[in-house]
Amino acid sequence: MYFKVLYINIMKNKRIIIIASVIVVLLLTPLIAMQFTEEVHWTIGDFVIMGILLLITGFFIEVALRIVSKTKHRAILLISIILVFLMVWAELAVGIFGTPFAGS
Repeated sequence: MYFKVLYINIMKNKRIIIIASVIVVLLLTPLIAMQFTEEVHWTIGDFVIMGILLLITGFFIEVALRIVSKTKHRAILLISIILVFLMVWAELAVGIFGTPFAGS
């Protein structure tokens, strides 16, 4: 019984490490691209906002994976979280909804 609980805790921590690693890789992508082309120009504010957005998304994904046990419900919830992330990202980047937070 103890080993099962220990295994579950290790897997939960492993998922958090994976989510953090994905966030770092995603943020390194524009940083590296900025070194090779003038078409990518992110300011420190862009990195901070995207980092916060990715952390919030990763947090909600982790909570959904820990709380929801049925596969079908997990899939629906994860797709919903990712769609909300993409909508917020698109709004901040180009302003598809015309809010004052639009980047254009």
